[in-house]
Amino acid sequence: MGFPRKLDSYRDFYQFYLSGHQQPLTRVFHFVEILLVFAVVFYVLISGKERFFWYCPIFGYGLAWLGHAVFERNHPTTFRYPLWSLVSDFLLFFDLLIHKEKFKN
Repeated sequence: MGFPRKLDSYRDFYQFYLSGHQQPLTRVFHFVEILLVFAVVFYVLISGKERFFWYCPIFGYGLAWLGHAVFERNHPTTFRYPLWSLVSDFLLFFDLLIHKEKFKN
C-alpha cells in the first residue's frame, strides 16, 4: 500500500486506511488492541494507578504494527498521518462492533 501524495479530507483518508486493513487477522489485531486500551483506561480509572497508562501505546500500537508487518505486509498509516490514524483505529473498532465493517471481506 503506497501512500497517496495528499489526502484532503478525513473521509478520503478513512477509505485509504480501510484499504490497508483488508486481511481478517489485521482487523482482529486492531480490534483487540483498542479493546486492550479501553481495558487499561478502565483499570486505571477504577484503581487509580496512573502508572499503568504507559501500557496504552504498547497495546495500542504493538498489535497493530505486528498485524501490518505479518498479515498485510504494508506500512501503518500512523507514520504519515498519526492523528487521523489514531481516530481511524477507534472508528474501525466501533464499525466492527456494530457490524458496519466486517472482520472478513
